[in-house]
Amino acid sequence: MNDWPDGYGRGGQGAEPEGPRAMRHVQRRPVPQQQSQGYEDSYGTPYDSGYNTGQVYGNPAGRHPGHAAPGAHGGGGHGGDAYGDGGYGPGDGYAPRRPAPDWRRRFKVGFICVLVIALGVSIGTYFWADSKVRREVDLSKVIERPEEGECTTYLIVGSDSREGLSDEDKKKLHTGSAEGKRTDSMMILAACGSGNTMVSLPRDSDVEIPSFVGSQSGKTYKGTGRRVKLNAAYAEDGPELLVRTVEYNTGLRIDHYAEIGFAGFANIVDALGGVEMDIPKAFKDKNSGADFQAGKQTLDGEQALAFVRTRYAFAGSDLDRTKNQQKFLAALANQAATPGTILNPFQLYPTLGAGLDTLIVDKDMSLFDLGEMFFAMKSVNGGNGKSMNIPISGSRGGNLVWDKDKVKQLVDQIKNDERVTVTSDR
Repeated sequence: MNDWPDGYGRGGQGAEPEGPRAMRHVQRRPVPQQQSQGYEDSYGTPYDSGYNTGQVYGNPAGRHPGHAAPGAHGGGGHGGDAYGDGGYGPGDGYAPRRPAPDWRRRFKVGFICVLVIALGVSIGTYFWADSKVRREVDLSKVIERPEEGECTTYLIVGSDSREGLSDEDKKKLHTGSAEGKRTDSMMILAACGSGNTMVSLPRDSDVEIPSFVGSQSGKTYKGTGRRVKLNAAYAEDGPELLVRTVEYNTGLRIDHYAEIGFAGFANIVDALGGVEMDIPKAFKDKNSGADFQAGKQTLDGEQALAFVRTRYAFAGSDLDRTKNQQKFLAALANQAATPGTILNPFQLYPTLGAGLDTLIVDKDMSLFDLGEMFFAMKSVNGGNGKSMNIPISGSRGGNLVWDKDKVKQLVDQIKNDERVTVTSDR
């Protein structure tokens, strides 16, 4: 019994090829009868080999002709298809190919974002730090000033101000409780193209107080030839008279002034995590609290303050103390002015916060000038410069008398940005 419909299974002349079947989601175009190159199988059912010239699908993804795409009944051909040669149509189970990521563009966008953030942080840090600087010294009040030289000069002062110290701090740091403030250390830093020079001015230096204008009263005080210790000028009328006295007795113009008290000094050292020093000889001083062994060691804020204030361990000599002050300040600048501090916000912000609150400078001093000062101090420690005491020729009534000829030569070399060849015997 034959259950096949008429026209099928016998291979007779009346048999017609089976028409194209509709696939799910895809409407195939009918294959023209005259183009069919199929044959009948053993049951008489026509079979399309796929090798025809009017294909519905192309050759997706380089498939061998005759291999049907997934989900399709018919095979692929050689010609163009309804969706484009080599592509997939809707409903064939494949998503459209995504374009390769543009890594170059992503890198550019990321770099620009990082740059904008870094710039914003830098600008914010600058204004934050600039707002903390105490510009309290008015050098325009200083009269009869020397001519400007080729180098930038700084007068750096360490005062014995107890501002910001609690009673417990004063006891811990051995500062005592004296009112007011006096200069505990003074030095000239000359930042020059020929090399930087740091010159300490002993506070016991014998100097003349010249004519000056009172910083608060505005009254003119005529010079009488009165000779005093250098630190008396500061005690008498503050930073402005100190600058006037230094300029008058040296002939060197001071461009900028920077002063820091006990509290700020100790806090900066602690914020840096201590400062490493190589102490050549052990010494003790009950007045400053110093108690040091010889060799390399890291000093915290309390120890650092004791180190730079000690004088009685050296037979009361202010010259030995100034050498220690130079050595320590250069080491401090060397550690502060490093990428590890400047580029690390967790190190930079505490250090700036600890120092800027108690740092007093002149009204024209910018953060750039302050940075130049620190880097100049660092270079002296690194060997690109010279540190010395101002040349001394003797003493008068306990005061140290400067060697006038050597001081003049030293000042001329700094003014003219020449390499300093002057030496100090003490």
